[in-house]
Amino acid sequence: MGAAVSTLPALAASTATIVSAFRSPGPNPTMQVIMNRPQDEAAIREAQQRAQEAKELAERIRQEAREERQHARERLEAVKEASSRAREEARRMMTEMVEAERAVTRARVEAEVAAQAGRADAMRLAEQAARERERARELQERARKAEEAAKEETKRAKKIAKEERRKADTARAKAEKATQTAKEEVKQAISAKEEIEKRWKEGSQPVVTPSVAELEAAKRRIRYKEGLLHFAVAGVSGGGKSSLINAFRGLRSREAGAAAVGVTETTRMLCRYPDPNPQHPLVWYDIPGAGTLKIPDWQYFNAQGLYVFDCIIVLFDNRFTMTDVAVLSNCARFNIPAYIVRSKADQHIRNVMKEMGYDSDDEHSNSELRDRLEQTGIYRFQ
Repeated sequence: MGAAVSTLPALAASTATIVSAFRSPGPNPTMQVIMNRPQDEAAIREAQQRAQEAKELAERIRQEAREERQHARERLEAVKEASSRAREEARRMMTEMVEAERAVTRARVEAEVAAQAGRADAMRLAEQAARERERARELQERARKAEEAAKEETKRAKKIAKEERRKADTARAKAEKATQTAKEEVKQAISAKEEIEKRWKEGSQPVVTPSVAELEAAKRRIRYKEGLLHFAVAGVSGGGKSSLINAFRGLRSREAGAAAVGVTETTRMLCRYPDPNPQHPLVWYDIPGAGTLKIPDWQYFNAQGLYVFDCIIVLFDNRFTMTDVAVLSNCARFNIPAYIVRSKADQHIRNVMKEMGYDSDDEHSNSELRDRLEQTGIYRFQ
């Protein structure tokens, strides 16, 4: 503790330097990250909506293809019916032509009979036979044209059916493509879900961004005030956070307003310590050590609301922990300035000196040797 007290003037000067470095009129970068979150969520919802629309479009295309095939079948049946009617008409005309030829025959017979009865009747019957022949010729011509029309109609029906099949094939291809696209999107979604589940099982630390409501709640919890610089001191339990805050504020551990100091972790909840010097618009926060809370390392940053602070100091004594790494990673993500401070330096230096053969209990120890070993310990400690 003697070494910590001797550094109070230097720490006070460092505090003033930090204040001048961070008193900036610019906005807190954390706020910009939080405010952009609704736009990111809107983009996610829009991507999900596009995937749903793709599925609906695929279903609609399949329905239209089914309807087109039904219409094609109906049109083909209509063409077949028209062709059948044309053939029936041709047969009827042929029947009439046969009847006409029979009538001609009868007329010829009657003419021959009439020739015996009189030439006038014969001429009349001959004219009638000629008319019947003309009528038969006309009927034959009409039958020929009807047959040609039936052939053309059949040809046109085949062409229409072919075009309808082509349209149906195109619609089916579109439906299959849309279905494949939807399947790919579902497959990607499943892969993403499996990847997230895999990362959770492997213990990876997902990125969690606080909402606007969480941001405001965290500010209220730490009594955040504009115009002040809010410093959070985080680290493992028993690492000396309270002692460091007292040193920054120029207070001893037993003075009024000093942070509680103990051998074990004494901070179980976030503590707020305004700087006693009115010239320093600073507020110091003693953050509970990760070892005292039942939360994973990767949740420590968000659980303590560290994203609202203007600066974060990560304090460690002899080794870095996963919590320290998570805090520094999130500081970089939120663009929050961070400092790494090693505590209990005098104890570490004494341990190095003991490893080199120095005995602090020896009253006759060489002061020159002690100073040399101390400098060596400081060098190795750095």
